[in-house]
Amino acid sequence: MDIALYFKGIVDADRCAVVICNLEHEIIYMNPAACARYVKWGGAELVGKSLFDCHNAASREMIHKVAAWFQESSDHNIIYTSRNEKENKDVYMVALRNEVGELIGYYEKHEYRNQETEPLYHFQ
Repeated sequence: MDIALYFKGIVDADRCAVVICNLEHEIIYMNPAACARYVKWGGAELVGKSLFDCHNAASREMIHKVAAWFQESSDHNIIYTSRNEKENKDVYMVALRNEVGELIGYYEKHEYRNQETEPLYHFQ
């Protein structure tokens, strides 16, 4: 059983954008929601490129600071990075660690705060 397929399935089914980067700040994976969200910047073509190509100098500096903070301690795993009032969402950077707690990368996670409007257990 390849457990990685299950994790990929979870991330791919998420309606929120998830962008995964390695420690060289290269985008190594984007879920379908992220590909759609960033289509005007290249969408899926961003995979394999530097995350810094998509950010201004101030953002690049903060990404470096967060990555350094993640490296400081295995207890440093998530940080709130921005709020988008227009979309009612918060954005986080989350550390990715291996089995022994070593930092192997990070990802950006969008979380929308809108109340669900779909009825409970609504089968379409």
